[in-house]
Amino acid sequence: MMQTRSQESGFSLVEVVIATGILATGLLSMAGFLAIGMTHMTSSSPALIAREKAREAVESVHTARDTGELLWARINNVGTGQGIFVTGFKSLRGVGNDGLANTTDDLSQPIESFRSPGRDGLLNTADDVLTPLTHYERQIEITALNRDGTQIVNPNLRQVTVTVRYKVGDWWRTYTLTTYVSSYS
Repeated sequence: MMQTRSQESGFSLVEVVIATGILATGLLSMAGFLAIGMTHMTSSSPALIAREKAREAVESVHTARDTGELLWARINNVGTGQGIFVTGFKSLRGVGNDGLANTTDDLSQPIESFRSPGRDGLLNTADDVLTPLTHYERQIEITALNRDGTQIVNPNLRQVTVTVRYKVGDWWRTYTLTTYVSSYS
């Protein structure tokens, strides 16, 4: 009698180890992307607040020009001699009597707060949650601009750069908004 050998089929141990390694690498990569996505998702609200606070500061500069209560020379940074906008990063505080952001009368105001709905889900009710914006700082830089292609300063145009610095987790992030303001309203 003759015995025949049957061929067994399947995967070798080496093939299984390699396949498991490839699968583990793919799963770890996906977990990393998930963590990055969660970080971006948690920073979306602070980024929105930073954007709106930068926009608010630009509107303050334009309001100072449009009301006509200030001379054009006063719509500048404090370090220029006549300017009213404070230089350097400052905490986000309520506006003072002049109604303008980042001016000297704001330094005595309390730090601004963010209002969110409480348990009832409605805004502007007794259970609203007020979160102080302690991890936010804003800077307004107003600089003169030269006339096109010359070293002569244009007396009727200035560049306004507003930078808002805010903390998300352990990292500081910035939002910068640059625009121009002219002496003509």
